[in-house]
Amino acid sequence: MAASSSSFPSSSSGAANTRDRAAVEQLMGRALPQEWPSAALPAGSRVVVVRDPGWDGPWRNEFLGTIDGMGAPEPVESPRARAGELAYWVTFDEPQYDGDGDGPYRKAFIWDRYLRPGP
Repeated sequence: MAASSSSFPSSSSGAANTRDRAAVEQLMGRALPQEWPSAALPAGSRVVVVRDPGWDGPWRNEFLGTIDGMGAPEPVESPRARAGELAYWVTFDEPQYDGDGDGPYRKAFIWDRYLRPGP
């Protein structure tokens, strides 16, 4: 799930994050968890969002972002997920397009296999 870049400033805190959380919770029909898993990357961590070597996605290119505290990381519930895999809210330094050309997005919920520690 990705949040569109057209409505809010790129800030990952404050009023923008409150609006983002409310919008996502409305779409998902549930509250985002706020209890951070002990083994998860902390909010504020810099990351590089990477492409999958096995297919053309999920993003068009690799880029920098920050783990966002809007919602705590959650276990990925998919048959393709690795054991214990988490997904994180990541705010992008610059709006990005996904592998299908949709976007631009300024924030998205990204599986940890597509994240590596950033500079």
